[in-house]
Amino acid sequence: MEDDPDISFLVRHHLDGAGFAVKIFSTGSSVIEESEHQRPGLFVLDIMVPGKDGLELCRQIRKTPSLSATPIIFLTAKSGEADRILGFELGADDYISKPFSPRELVARVKAVMRRFERPLSQGPLRVGGIEIDRTAMTVKVDGEAITTTATEFRLLEYFARHVGRVFSRDQLLDSVWRDTSYVTPRSVDVYVRRIREKIERDSENPRYLKTVRGAGYRFELPK
Repeated sequence: MEDDPDISFLVRHHLDGAGFAVKIFSTGSSVIEESEHQRPGLFVLDIMVPGKDGLELCRQIRKTPSLSATPIIFLTAKSGEADRILGFELGADDYISKPFSPRELVARVKAVMRRFERPLSQGPLRVGGIEIDRTAMTVKVDGEAITTTATEFRLLEYFARHVGRVFSRDQLLDSVWRDTSYVTPRSVDVYVRRIREKIERDSENPRYLKTVRGAGYRFELPK
């Protein structure tokens, strides 16, 4: 979704050249409806557009069951850390600041799409009351299905495969985000908070995902 025709052309031209099928929307009014009819593999949203802005559209995507797990990239002139953190808190998977190079755009889209691919390891993973189906990319907590974004799923699945280990924020960036080093350590904190809100009975006093002061995070089995 992009209202600047020059940037729209640039985005379409380079993503088309990289093998992606691209549909451009100049406003956000019909994005949800059309996306439910033909589900996209990725949303690229501009924050500042007429009518429904990218932030509001991101909120609606995350509340729409058929679209909630679809990756989202924000493309915007707002480049401050507070703006990036707000985007991640709303469920975005990446944040590209204008002006951007075509190579960076394509690389970042490919990186997010790789993160969205199903894990190679198959079969369910059960940790305490959490069941992670790595084939279907679904999560249940105490038998109740919860909705996660692609990045949240990857991070939760990584923690669950390494119960008891302490990971620094930089280690998590290297292991989960891999080639997306532009994501800051503070962004990891945002994702951890979002995961806690979904898997913990009390996110302020987590049973599973613990903070290890001065070191990072550790995933534990509840006692």
